[in-house]
Amino acid sequence: MANWMKEQATKAKNIQVTAEDQQRALDAPPVQARTAPGQLMQLQATAERQRKEIADLKTVLDKGARAKRPIAKMHEVPGRRRKLTAEQYAELKANLAQYPLVYPVVLEARGDGEWNINAGNNRVAIYGELGIDEIDSIVSDMEPEQAERLAFFSNLFAPSLSDYEKYCHFQRLQATADALSQQELATAVGLSESHVSKIFAFDGLPMDAKAILETRPERLGADAAAHLTRAHTEGRTKEVIEAVNRLVNEERFTQKEAVASVQAKPAKATPTGQTLIVKQGKKNYCEITARNGIIGVRLKVDAERANEWAKEIQALIESKLTEKQVS
Repeated sequence: MANWMKEQATKAKNIQVTAEDQQRALDAPPVQARTAPGQLMQLQATAERQRKEIADLKTVLDKGARAKRPIAKMHEVPGRRRKLTAEQYAELKANLAQYPLVYPVVLEARGDGEWNINAGNNRVAIYGELGIDEIDSIVSDMEPEQAERLAFFSNLFAPSLSDYEKYCHFQRLQATADALSQQELATAVGLSESHVSKIFAFDGLPMDAKAILETRPERLGADAAAHLTRAHTEGRTKEVIEAVNRLVNEERFTQKEAVASVQAKPAKATPTGQTLIVKQGKKNYCEITARNGIIGVRLKVDAERANEWAKEIQALIESKLTEKQVS
């Protein structure tokens, strides 16, 4: 798969597309695109190529024998199952409970006489829940590498695919593609580099947060993930894990609230002064404040003696200064 991805990335960088001869552009020799429109057309060409490859791979399935096979002998391959929200899963289950299967699931033969599921994991799981022992299926003789591509691109272009699931697909693809850069990966799958870069914001989340998110990946988008990743790098890992946990388990807890919960708390302002109270019996006689080099005396009782007390304070300060000079 590594060679295939490198080939896709190299070719897709240098393909230009026009409305009149899109197919010819797909097979054209390399031409460097120097402008933003040219680069956009390259990405469009690459996306079209991947859709064409999906169609080509699907034609391979026509050679398979369609029949009902026992679901007890079907096995899920990690990474190939598209995660659905609870609502989507419930809708699919209700549909399958009432109507016959329109599209057969796609299997690949194993050495032990059983099958791995290439496409249709959710349908197989639901049939099991409904107590149905067999499901309409096709066994394909495509290579495991081809099956992986088909599952990847079929899921990638699914409208309901969450940002986190895209990240998981990109991560797996990048890991098996000979250290393919994000730019090369973006070009190969037909998406903008900025979009792919945004998706990789999940890469910086704590492992515990990712594990929690696996159960409901649709709850956290890439934009919010970027904020949580930043908080993690700044040392607020515990808060990030708690925010993801609440997102997954509390329906009313929003991404906006999750981001706010991990933001750094503003430092408490240090007091700029203090207030001293002088009592006469149980009454406050006066308040003395000191702020930014200013001393103030506010009389609560005997306000008419303000000038007298001002002179007393003056005399006290002068005497203190004299003592310092003598010492």
